[in-house]
Amino acid sequence: MRDQADTSGTELAHRSWAVTGFQVNLYADDVEPAVTFYKALGFTETYRNAPHGEPLHVEVHSSGLTVGIASVRAALDEHGLEVSQDGAAVEIVLWCDDAGAAHATAIAAGARSLEDPHDFQNGRLRVGRVEDPLGNPLVFVQQVSR
Repeated sequence: MRDQADTSGTELAHRSWAVTGFQVNLYADDVEPAVTFYKALGFTETYRNAPHGEPLHVEVHSSGLTVGIASVRAALDEHGLEVSQDGAAVEIVLWCDDAGAAHATAIAAGARSLEDPHDFQNGRLRVGRVEDPLGNPLVFVQQVSR
């Protein structure tokens, strides 16, 4: 992490835009099961685009993170974007206060365990990994008090 502004000459003289939010989009052959999974983890649905009943794009939000779940078919039909639900091209990290409980909740909601919660970095962190219903790795990280 850098403490000072970039002085190497690559910094823009005038910045006309600013980051105002953060979102990760996941692509699904079937959107609804993924929405149900993330809602079971405590995310709240904040947006739904379903013009003909079948959801094309749904957004869920928790603790500053928005996860968009979009239809593979709609990505191609509406944007010309070729994507797949092969997964593992992204890893979502959720910082939490109890990695074990988060891991158990995810398993109960239909995730597959990739790595049981365990101490990491000499006990500074507790980390567990699951695979969400779309095949993407989801990591629960808890900072451990010493």
